[in-house]
Amino acid sequence: MSISLKHISKSYGDLKAVDDISFEVKEGELFGLIGPDGAGKTTIFRILTTLLLADEGVATVAGYDVVEDYKEIRNHVGYMPGRFSLYQDLTVEENLRFFATIFGTTIEENYDLIKDIYIQIEPFKDRRAGKLSGGMKQKLALSCALIHKPEVLFLDEPTTGVDPVSRKEFWEMLKRLQQKGITILVSTPYMDEAALCDRIALIQDAKILEIDTPEDIVKHYPKKIYDVRSDDMYELILALNKYKHHYSVYPFGEFVHYTDKRNDFNPDELKDYLEKEGQKNIYIESTKVTIEDAFMELAK
Repeated sequence: MSISLKHISKSYGDLKAVDDISFEVKEGELFGLIGPDGAGKTTIFRILTTLLLADEGVATVAGYDVVEDYKEIRNHVGYMPGRFSLYQDLTVEENLRFFATIFGTTIEENYDLIKDIYIQIEPFKDRRAGKLSGGMKQKLALSCALIHKPEVLFLDEPTTGVDPVSRKEFWEMLKRLQQKGITILVSTPYMDEAALCDRIALIQDAKILEIDTPEDIVKHYPKKIYDVRSDDMYELILALNKYKHHYSVYPFGEFVHYTDKRNDFNPDELKDYLEKEGQKNIYIESTKVTIEDAFMELAK
């Protein structure tokens, strides 16, 4: 296994940040840690990249123990933290050369690994890093994390605050890096990005809810989901929550996602109820289960 955690726990005072977490990431796998802010994702990353000591448990990265072999691990991993942490007063090229020098290599030596990413920011190589756009900063940070040809790449919420086009491009780059044999552990609060991983761990309140492929997590959802909409969405949510047969009700984009307790649910019956509650232009249709639906169910 490229990454292994066994019963890892970490607390900050009375706050349990990571609670008895165990999982493994195979060599060459793109594995996602999916969960909201405060779930414990960044603490896990800091433990695995030897920046933080766990209170309990054992973890290894690329076959090295995160406590005993911390110096060796730092030569074998690339880490891109959630906050942009490069030198903002240095130019794009100066940042890249600086990190290459730290690891005893050069841009030229490992250029093939970063070429697909770097050519997009090369026209701005003389621009200071602090003056780059959000998407360009992410590409520079990824290039710096890769310049020493790591075996394992840690990306902590790499697309947070980045525009949708840059997000899409970033994930395409990750897929290409995976094809080169790099193991990637990525965290994100975006449920739509979960489907792009080989396997995911859903995490909430310091605990793992489930680990599986995105497809299998969706497949295990126990209910049929319906998109519901009306002219007054706020009152619609209130009315659905009052309905005696409701199982779950929560906003989802332009709709409300509704599930019913009964297996023989009839949408027409729900529509009649909502009309009596004063709702107009009611729309009810079955829809596909998403990772977000599965997460909401597991987090109950």
